[in-house]
Amino acid sequence: MAKRERDSSIVYFLLGIYTLMINWYYNHNLLYLLLSYLFWPLYIVYELLTGGLAHGMWKIIPLSYFK
Repeated sequence: MAKRERDSSIVYFLLGIYTLMINWYYNHNLLYLLLSYLFWPLYIVYELLTGGLAHGMWKIIPLSYFK
């Protein structure tokens, strides 16, 4: 069971980092970044529902940090 818990915590961590990347791409505000870190599951659902990740933005945003 320890491996399964560790795997899920890594996924949880990576999704949290991904959410921070999305928020910084759109807002560039430290307060919003902190709020999205605290409530990242809600923020990622919000972005999905409002279309912030539509039209390939889900992969363009992370790639923009490595250019």
